[in-house]
Amino acid sequence: MKIRRPAVSGQFYWSDPKDLLEQISDCYKHILGPRNLPETKAGPRKIVGAVAPHAGYMYSGPVAAHTYNELAADGIPDTVVIIGPNHTGVGSGVAIMVEGAWQTPLGTVEIDSDLAKQIIKKSETIDSDETAHYSEHSIEVQLPFLQHIYNEKFKFIPICMMMQDLDTAREVGKAIAVAAKDKNVVILASTDFTHYESQKIALDKDLKAIDAIINLNETKLVERVIGLNISMCGYGPVAAMIVAAKNLQAKEGKLLKYATSGDITNDYSHVVGYGSIAIRK
Repeated sequence: MKIRRPAVSGQFYWSDPKDLLEQISDCYKHILGPRNLPETKAGPRKIVGAVAPHAGYMYSGPVAAHTYNELAADGIPDTVVIIGPNHTGVGSGVAIMVEGAWQTPLGTVEIDSDLAKQIIKKSETIDSDETAHYSEHSIEVQLPFLQHIYNEKFKFIPICMMMQDLDTAREVGKAIAVAAKDKNVVILASTDFTHYESQKIALDKDLKAIDAIINLNETKLVERVIGLNISMCGYGPVAAMIVAAKNLQAKEGKLLKYATSGDITNDYSHVVGYGSIAIRK
């Protein structure tokens, strides 16, 4: 089995397993986190899609913990489809891995090859391309949180988007939805919001993007990101998630938490915005 080694272990999150588990627990207990450790439950699931940030855990981990706290309480999916932006510029415009596993300090997570191959069959845009994933962090940083709540009870599918236009996002979202119909799947979009503007500007811009997301309006999201010049790195993955979620009977979105790097560092002059969102049937 091909193993994708971690690219940002020791940078975005601790590389020692014991330290990493403690770091994740601290994210939950942080003043900006949910203030409690997650309780993973069984039973029928309602969450179809979600949004989580992907900065270093010291900055965005407490906000991300809100997403994973909700996912834990919602039950265990068989597969998590993680859609993230391509920060490196390497590889295909929309790249999926269809086989192998990803390693983190907490173990390995196997790719759901059958579903990944079905997604490719339903898409004219998505390519099977490992190179886009080798150094990309936006998907990798979600895995330790998922391992923490699900242990080894899930598989995943990584999809990395360099092309983030609305038509591409719709095509990707529809392909995921058709392939995932009647399957126990959750679609997770990885993004940060405004980058390196003041707290006031970031909050004003980001709440407009978040409004479009929780109202499941991918068109308005993309229009606002472009029209307001919002430096949201993963708007395409979020738009694709919205399309997939709506096709899988999602009805409502809810903002769980918004904060910025300034809320961690107390420097509000140049912040990065982070949002946690759940989308339910």
